[in-house]
Parts: sequence; C-alpha cells; structure tokens
Amino acid sequence: MTDTPKAYDAIILGAGAAGLMCALTAGARGRRVLLLDHAPEAGKKILISGGGRCNFTNLESRADRFLSGNPHFAKSALKRYSQHDFIALVDKHRIAYHEKKLGQLFCDGSARAIVAMLLAECAAGDVDLRLGHKITSVSKSDQFYIDTNHGKFRAPSLVLATGGPSIPKMGASGFAYDIARQFGLPVIAPRPALVPLTFAAEDLAFMTPLSGVSIDSIARADGAMFRENILFTHRGLSGPAILQISSYWQPGETIHLDLLPDLDAADYLLDRKHTRAKAELKTVLGEVLPQRFAQSFANAPAVIGQMQDKALRVIAERLKRWAITPAGTEGYAKAEVTIGGIDTTALSSKTMAARDVPGLYAIGEAVDVTGWLGGYNFQWAWSSGYAAGEAI
Repeated sequence: MTDTPKAYDAIILGAGAAGLMCALTAGARGRRVLLLDHAPEAGKKILISGGGRCNFTNLESRADRFLSGNPHFAKSALKRYSQHDFIALVDKHRIAYHEKKLGQLFCDGSARAIVAMLLAECAAGDVDLRLGHKITSVSKSDQFYIDTNHGKFRAPSLVLATGGPSIPKMGASGFAYDIARQFGLPVIAPRPALVPLTFAAEDLAFMTPLSGVSIDSIARADGAMFRENILFTHRGLSGPAILQISSYWQPGETIHLDLLPDLDAADYLLDRKHTRAKAELKTVLGEVLPQRFAQSFANAPAVIGQMQDKALRVIAERLKRWAITPAGTEGYAKAEVTIGGIDTTALSSKTMAARDVPGLYAIGEAVDVTGWLGGYNFQWAWSSGYAAGEAI
C-alpha cells in the first residue's frame, strides 16, 4: 500500500448497473476510469433481478413512468440513451431475450450475460475495476481523494453510483446520501418502493389464510392505477399491482382494489340470483374468483336466491372497491428500489453533475428518480450512467 494516491480522470463509486454503464461509457471516450466497489462481485443486484434472468429494460420506457420530486428531470437522460440504445448493446453481444409482458424484456438465459456484457465493455475501455475495496474516507481539495482499505486514489471527477438502501442483504446502504450531504447536496428522505404492504391484525385475520392466492385486480392509490395480479401473503398483500401502487401509497392512506376488473359485479350477482337461485354465494363467486377467496369472502353459508338485491349490491361494491388501509410495508429488506434520494434540484438533468460542486456526479438509484416495476429502474441506471459517462 502506498501513501501517494493513484491518479485517474474519474472515480466511480459503485459497480452496479449505473456505475458499470457510466464506467464503460467514459472508458470508450478514452478516459482513465477507476470503478470501486466494496462487494466481491460486480452487478450483484443485476444477478438476482428478474428471478435470475434480469428484466433489463422496458419497451414502454418513458419519463411519465418515473416518480421524482421533479417529474421532468428524467426526460433528458432517457431521451439521450433510450431503451432502444440498450437493446442495441444487448444485440451486439448476441444475448437472447424475450418480452414477457407489458414491454418487459428478460434474458432467455442467465442475468450473468448482462453483467458479462457490461464487464466486457468496461475492459474494452481499460476501466480499472477494483472490488472488495471498502471506502474509509472521501474528501475534496484540488481534486477528489478516496481512501480505501487497499490504497488511496484521486481524480477531478467523482461519481456516486452506490444506489439506495433497498435489499440491505446485498450490501445496500445509504452511503451515497452520506457523501452527498458531506458536499452540501440536499437529500429527499428515502423510503422503500416496489414493496409488499403489511396490515393490522383485523385485516390479517382475513388475509393470512389466503396466503398464496393470486387475483387479477386493479389497484388504486393517490391518483395512480395499476392492473396486474395481487398476491395474498402471511403478512398482507404483494404481487405486481401491489408493488406498483406501493410507490404511490403514503402511510395512513387507503388503497382501493377492484377484484373483478372485467365484470359488472352487481349485474353478475343479480343475474345469478335468478339463473342459479339454489346455488350458495361462495359457489357463484367461485365462478369468477379463486375458490379459497370466494369461500372466505362469502364467510357464512348463504343461498343466493334467498338474498336481497340490496345485500348483493353491497357485496358487489366491496368486490369492485375493496377499501383497505395498510399498516406499513415490508421495508427495505423486501423493497426492490428506493423512493427519494439525492434531490434532483441539485443536479444537471443533462450530465447528472452537482450544480454547486464541480466534478461531483450522482446517478442511478441514489438519485430521486424511481421507475415503475418491470425494467424501468434498470433503464434509469443505463440512461443516467450514460449521461454522466459522457460528461466526466
């Protein structure tokens, strides 16, 4: 170990999706780039994403599918490096992929192909990738100085690409926020996003026995609406529609679920009252909903032909607009991403550079930009990483 810091044109902290993209982009421009990470392996979140197949982008990626204190901030980067640009890179490396649903693109094989592609591009640009380096201090005078447990480094440009605190078992933390605050950048309080919702005991009494049941539904909260499956769990609700709506839900707010999105529930039940008068309510509901849910929802035995129209309309309203108030979320441990982070007002939307700290950049999940479920957050990593990589 030497006391003389090794010099580079740029140092990138974090060898995840955004950091790798930034490094390979700068490396391709002939910049001398150091890419540092405390983990023993690059791209760890990439490797576990999409069930190990990596949902690497979305064909429908556009700025209005990202949440931020400034909803316009993501536009520039997403336009300069779009989903089609990343798909072209995937094609260049002959990685087979497919569209699963709703524009979501997955590898046919392993997510390791995406990491290998990014590492190959970094190698082509002579990026100095150093893993297992714990950062002990970050400072700035004439340049940025980084001290690690394996040596000291310096560069005129520093990129924060260490993500947010979601999935701490992967080594995630709020490190980028700490460094941002050190240099005077404002940070919007982070919270878990794309995360399962938890409920109080009275709701769990109904939900827990249904653990594993999935229903095609429309979830609504705070003006947002998503149609996909909801999934009952032993702690509450999950599934794509719930993960999506969790990004919009605020503590104390009620969410509404339409469990029969293709059906006028009142007309259906009133029709069955006449056409299947001797059938039990749970049997009739079981025609259009999972049996376990129908039985729990119907609760007590009831013959539909003997029920009043008013009672059937009340049941229909509950199925079309089930109002429930989550107690909370399953937290960062189960959150796919983080909402909040480094305030975009402090950054250039074109270069991701800090306006008041020359040479400092922030990209990826560390920034207050959060995408929908389905490859959007990877696209933000690619787009923001590219924007900074072109600038450093």
